[in-house]
Amino acid sequence: MLAISIVIYLLANLGVGLWSSSRISSTQDFVLAGRKLPLILAASASFATWFGSETILGAPTEFVEKGLLGVIEDPFGAALCLLLVGLFFARKFYKMNIITFCDFFRIRYGRQAELLSAILIIPSYFSWIAAQLLAMGIVLKVVLGWSLAACILSSSVVVILYTIWGGMWSISITDFVQTLMIIIGLVIVSVSLYQDVGGFQPLIDKAPPGFFRFFPDFTFKASVEYFAAWITIGLGSIPQQDVFQRVMSAKSAKVSVQASLLSSLMYLTVALLPLFIGLCGQYLYPQPKEDGQMIIPNMILQHMGLPLQILFFGALVSAILSTTSSAVMAPAVVFGENIVKFFNPKLDDRQLLRIIRASIIVITGTCIIMALTRESIFDLVAESSAFSLVSLFVPLAAGVYWKATNQLGCIFSMVFGLVVWIACSFFNTEYPPLIYGLLASLGGMILGIILARRYPGLSDIGVK
Repeated sequence: MLAISIVIYLLANLGVGLWSSSRISSTQDFVLAGRKLPLILAASASFATWFGSETILGAPTEFVEKGLLGVIEDPFGAALCLLLVGLFFARKFYKMNIITFCDFFRIRYGRQAELLSAILIIPSYFSWIAAQLLAMGIVLKVVLGWSLAACILSSSVVVILYTIWGGMWSISITDFVQTLMIIIGLVIVSVSLYQDVGGFQPLIDKAPPGFFRFFPDFTFKASVEYFAAWITIGLGSIPQQDVFQRVMSAKSAKVSVQASLLSSLMYLTVALLPLFIGLCGQYLYPQPKEDGQMIIPNMILQHMGLPLQILFFGALVSAILSTTSSAVMAPAVVFGENIVKFFNPKLDDRQLLRIIRASIIVITGTCIIMALTRESIFDLVAESSAFSLVSLFVPLAAGVYWKATNQLGCIFSMVFGLVVWIACSFFNTEYPPLIYGLLASLGGMILGIILARRYPGLSDIGVK
């Protein structure tokens, strides 16, 4: 019965995608839902940006193994990202009326910067998408009993159809329903487990020393690693197209800001529930470490009745599907809008939409291979955010708030940050590679500004 219900959930999502296709008449409709979403839909869409695989399957595993310091990256860093987007970026970007944030690079720095930013952002999504496909496979494997590979492949087909048909309209509509369902499911499970374990005290008593510490040791290395955990998603996901799409889909700049702030608060509170459930699962039904990502799915199967199983797994599968869909669509949109259109400016809107849909298929296929060869959802997500942090955050933020920035500084910032991060990752440096990459990105921006001022011919675009 549970398996049949999940199949029905998937078919219902496909139905929403097919219905939403009737609302799509332009690329803007497909990518930004026509910029017509009211607050409740915009907030639920932003909240659902990461609420799925990472939050329910990845983070509880890290929490059980490493304690509170192990999940600074998510949910705390993720909530920080949505907060910063709402406070400092949403209103400014919304008023520019652009489709991708690579369009911002074109307007601010020039076409060469636009092309380079697009080339860099597309591969940054592969790990993120692979994480979602892996999570979908894990959940369906539990429910359907198929092999992981079969579950990943079949769910990928659903993702492709759902995305190609409905675009941002189908994502936004299903996000609202899924958000309500998964919050209800998590609250019911949490209350039930709270009663079963006898409150918080037994969990606190059984936890190892320092498990609930929120701040690290007061050493330089521990502080740097703590800072890196906060900014991996907290800053690294700000220059991400899927976040941008959800924010820009609101019906006004004011709603865009409000949606980001509300979703940040929702994420910070609701995302703590999976951590509690995971800890209760470890307390009641200890799992082997190699099976850590199965803590909550197994908990629901062992501890809850069929109605709640249907509610929880259905909402979870739908949430991951929605997250995956927007993640796949983001690089496909950038490829069409900022790479293909770069070399073919006369491309009309209908041709662009066809290219975006074809790119969705190719990108999903590439990420299927990654999902079949990797095991950790948490690590895949971290890779994705670190990539964009070291290459795109500095030129994006500086371009908004630092008038002296120019094209040369932007290009230096993107290249220096990425090269240094890759080198430090290869040599396994003592401190997190993303710290070196971020500093190199900032240094590249400053160097570009200095050189362009001293040798004006080096920067042929400058500030526009």
